[in-house]
Amino acid sequence: MKQDLAQKDLAQQEPAAQARSQDNVDALRFDPVPYSLLPQLSDCAILLDIDGTLLDLAPTPREVWVPPGLEATLTGLKARTGGAMALVSGRSLNDIDLIFAPVRFPAVGGHGAEMRLTGDGDLVAVQAPPLDKDLKGRLAAIAKLSPGILLEDKGYSLALHYRLAPHAEQAIYEAVALIRAELPSAPIEVLPGKSVCEIKHAGFTKATGVLELMQHAPFKGRHPVFIGDDVTDETVFNIMPDLGGLAFSVGRHSRGVAGHFEQPRDVRAWLAGLLGAS
Repeated sequence: MKQDLAQKDLAQQEPAAQARSQDNVDALRFDPVPYSLLPQLSDCAILLDIDGTLLDLAPTPREVWVPPGLEATLTGLKARTGGAMALVSGRSLNDIDLIFAPVRFPAVGGHGAEMRLTGDGDLVAVQAPPLDKDLKGRLAAIAKLSPGILLEDKGYSLALHYRLAPHAEQAIYEAVALIRAELPSAPIEVLPGKSVCEIKHAGFTKATGVLELMQHAPFKGRHPVFIGDDVTDETVFNIMPDLGGLAFSVGRHSRGVAGHFEQPRDVRAWLAGLLGAS
């Protein structure tokens, strides 16, 4: 049933706790992407997914862990690119800020539903309407199918996490399919992820958010470099050639990418090295 809704992503990531003990040997273990592939850092716009790319996946969205040094790396990249470093996530901007507090970064949030051009600014460009309230209620009821299903209301989308209830995967997707069949005109899209089924308003994606971002300073005119890990990031992979950019995947080999990282800790080490190599 899940395959009927969208392509399933089976890639698995290590727990955050294991990643903590491994970060200190990153540079000795993995060098997957030559820095020579990239233009000068001063000509780049660095665009980074969060969960499964920068951060290791956790049992629940609230349990993700930001390793020491990552915020400094991101801040350094932001400075070296003249501010053209942004996070691109399915999370809301508010949620992104909570994770990296007190530091704030430019970001595309909610799978492209909202955008902030600078970390210091409060101005948020809203790209899409939130989900219909009644539809949200019906989708939220799916979380009651089994203990361990976690409901996450992102405003512009609704996510059903089943990492703690893997046995409920089929039931979740069948319930979502039933709602879609009963409401064929509802403008929604189903996004399968790593132990999560996410439902969002159709018509916007991470790619539409990135395209909008790249129309504005300080991103405009630069070569985007995007790193992502799952199905929702493939829309951005697909537009990189048209933007004169490069894409890299994490944990899975995706079509059209210029390179591949095995795990988030490899991404973190590579980004830290990028500051010294440029």
